[in-house]
Amino acid sequence: MKFNIAVLDGDGIGPEICAGAIQVLEAVGKKYGHTFNFKHYPIGGCAIDECGDPLPEKTVTGCLASDSVLLGAVGGYKWDDMPVDKRPEKGLLRIRRAMGLYSNVRPAKLWKALAKASPLKYELVKDGVEIIIVRELTGGIYFGDRGRDTGPDGEYAWDTERYSVKEIERITRIACELAVKRGKKLVSVDKANVLESSRLWRSTVHEYCAKNYPQITVEDVLVDNMAMQIVKNPAQFDVVLTSNMFGDILSDEAAQVTGSIGMLASSSLGDGRRGLYEPIHGSAPDIAGKDVANPIATILAAAMMLRDSFGLVREYAAIEIAIQKVLDEGVRTADIMERGKRLAGCREMARLIAERV
Repeated sequence: MKFNIAVLDGDGIGPEICAGAIQVLEAVGKKYGHTFNFKHYPIGGCAIDECGDPLPEKTVTGCLASDSVLLGAVGGYKWDDMPVDKRPEKGLLRIRRAMGLYSNVRPAKLWKALAKASPLKYELVKDGVEIIIVRELTGGIYFGDRGRDTGPDGEYAWDTERYSVKEIERITRIACELAVKRGKKLVSVDKANVLESSRLWRSTVHEYCAKNYPQITVEDVLVDNMAMQIVKNPAQFDVVLTSNMFGDILSDEAAQVTGSIGMLASSSLGDGRRGLYEPIHGSAPDIAGKDVANPIATILAAAMMLRDSFGLVREYAAIEIAIQKVLDEGVRTADIMERGKRLAGCREMARLIAERV
């Protein structure tokens, strides 16, 4: 099979970690008989330097013409004084909008070999943890009506949480597609004991799953209980579906369970198979070009692309197994280094994973 992948290297360590992911994808292609064609486009600060725009039109056109998109990272100190509408991060927001992406999928995976890096007690995470949080990305309180006014008690402000059945159904579909590929269990997080929007969320999720994915078991968990359970017993969860604001908070909490953001990937998905795949960490300009960045998050993002955009489940598993082998062999990048392990740079880590594939 042939796939065209748009690569948005971005800024800082972006080019280094994307190069590592490409190396691993090429190893997958060689093993399984696939051809991956990579075309690079500017985004973020480097795009500002090149043409004065954090998201040039050629980048949008290239992404929309591709089968999927791999992103490194954007931003850096160099562009901190740019006007808000011209900041590198605006390029990321605009490309998500241009691609029609309304869901964020963020796995919080703690590898068994790195269990001691977690801030939680070793007994809770010794066998590893993987929570996949599916967050609605374009609705809810972040995009609802808001304002300020003055009344008898002085100045006041409001923000509105609003969801439609259509918005809830389409994000539920994304979560169900992931759950089908895994344990066929879905946890839906809401605040239905208080919020009317959550009551609509809950009833819509259940009705949609019963009609379209009857093989999936759905459990409801209130958001405050979910926050407690993530630190009490994170291994009990698999695929978690939730709203924009709740997902924003819970995904950051779950990320801390893993001990290092250098290991965490994410994707933004919409109606089609094309998605935007990226690590959750930033551009780290202080270590750019020093060959010390951890490429694993970006490699895992590329693996997610194989599974979720291209349907290559076996190939996705091959990358995960290769990463596990390298970690079990005691190889570590600086951010996950432990006493008695062997330190590797960005290029060596990517090379070793590609070889294990």
